Amino acid sequence: MVRQALRKGFRNSVYRIGKRWMDICGALVGLAFFFIAFLPLSALIKLDSRGPIFFVQTRVGQYGHRFKFIKFRTMKVGAYLKQWELDNLNESGGLTFKLQHDPRITRVGRFLRRTSLDEIPQFWNVLFGQMTLVGPRPPLLREVSQYNDIQKVRMTVPQGMTGLWQVRGRSNLKFDAMVDLDVHYALHAGLRLDMKILAATLPTVFLGRGAV
Repeated sequence: MVRQALRKGFRNSVYRIGKRWMDICGALVGLAFFFIAFLPLSALIKLDSRGPIFFVQTRVGQYGHRFKFIKFRTMKVGAYLKQWELDNLNESGGLTFKLQHDPRITRVGRFLRRTSLDEIPQFWNVLFGQMTLVGPRPPLLREVSQYNDIQKVRMTVPQGMTGLWQVRGRSNLKFDAMVDLDVHYALHAGLRLDMKILAATLPTVFLGRGAV
């Protein structure tokens, strides 16, 4: 039993170290692209609608750790203050809000979301260890406060930029299906699974499958 515990501890340590190195390398590559894309994307955002270039929001990470989540702005200024007006149109079937034809999204914002370019700034979150490349998407505090015991399992691993539900349906999935995939990932996380998800993410993003 002691030998099994040592093996498990060793595997976990290798996974954590390997995952962190993969995050650092991936974040540096992503940030290199960020600097190339920053000026043209910033110009498009500013020309399309008034407001800041970035959208910053408090999200919840592993074990309830809160951090400032950053992305390119895709909605009109004050959009999140008006969400209550659209809550009855929520298409996720659960705690997250999803609306395919959300009137708050700008024209450039739809392009950014479809191509996932809005998420490029999150490589900063990954580099600083607040997020990881692969893991469940970081939820809002109000969502986490309503989680049941099963849903809380998704918070036992680092929250990420891409994950199982992003490559198995993306925004086409209902909330419960997303949670099931996140829980499955949390229970079976490993470097091999992470690399498979990363490899599947690129064609999913380029083809725009399941994007809102």
